[in-house]
Amino acid sequence: MPPKTIAVILAAGKGTRMKSSRAKVLHEVFFKPMLHHVLDAVVQADIEQIAVIVGHQRREVLASIDHYAHLPVIQKEQLGTGHAVLCTKKACAESEQVMILCGDTPLIRPETLQEMIKTHAGAQSTVTLMTTILDDPFGYGRVISDEQGNILEIVEQKDATEEQRKIGEINAGIYLVEREFLFNALRQVGTDNSQGEVYLTDIIAIANRQGHMVHKFVHPEAIDVLGVNSRVELARAHAELQMRHNDKIMLSGVTMYSPESILVAPDCSIGGDSVIQAGVRITGDSTTGREVQLETGVVLHKCRVGNRCRIGAHSVLHNCTIEEEEHIPPLTYRVG
Repeated sequence: MPPKTIAVILAAGKGTRMKSSRAKVLHEVFFKPMLHHVLDAVVQADIEQIAVIVGHQRREVLASIDHYAHLPVIQKEQLGTGHAVLCTKKACAESEQVMILCGDTPLIRPETLQEMIKTHAGAQSTVTLMTTILDDPFGYGRVISDEQGNILEIVEQKDATEEQRKIGEINAGIYLVEREFLFNALRQVGTDNSQGEVYLTDIIAIANRQGHMVHKFVHPEAIDVLGVNSRVELARAHAELQMRHNDKIMLSGVTMYSPESILVAPDCSIGGDSVIQAGVRITGDSTTGREVQLETGVVLHKCRVGNRCRIGAHSVLHNCTIEEEEHIPPLTYRVG
């Protein structure tokens, strides 16, 4: 049997760079809070148990995820990522290995997590770290490797030398660690750094000092591990999820012109051989039949559109039923 795995999701931070009174992980990306995207990826990766570490606005965060099966862990003081994981020791007691993720990485895919677990098992590692390569690694922890490519340590941006800051390989913030080593190592981590915090990243250097196997899982798609720390990155994450969804729709037999400008909510369905022009927005569990023509700028919310309908440009329809082969003139505004 494969080792029993628990996913520990870090969701306790304030997210000061968001310039918001709302906890960062509650900001919506493609129709739901970014934390929900991370939880969905973990669930779809068939990871047995989930612990969510909360701190800032913990009542609001826990209320938003009450429909997910999880163990809540409270970090009363914000003393760093290492301290946050240390708070989960009791929650992790019955698991053999711990996957650690950040609650602000809504683009992570379940198949990536599954592949990382498989790689970790194959390499018989004590620690596996996901990394990726960035053209502009500013703000990320740099992965310091030896000539053979083995990870020696991770150095945070604020603690890095000028030479280390030139390194393009960065810590993607996802770890898979054997439980017993993890909590023993975290008790050894100090706070001698620019932030005065317990860094989770220090477990890499500790593992190397103790002769443990440390493995690197290099993920080639850097966008998948994008951490959302600002409104700019929030917009990038939304655009990426929007295009992933639109790709699925187009591959199902729907034509989209300028798909990057078209927004279709995940709870909506579009019939085959339909054509959607630029700037269309479809939300609210709307459905369309086959061979539907949606012209530029159409907005549908809670609508049912029959086969072979044409909706004229810049029409806004709310809670409407459009019968088969009906044509709606451009600039129509209709409710009910």
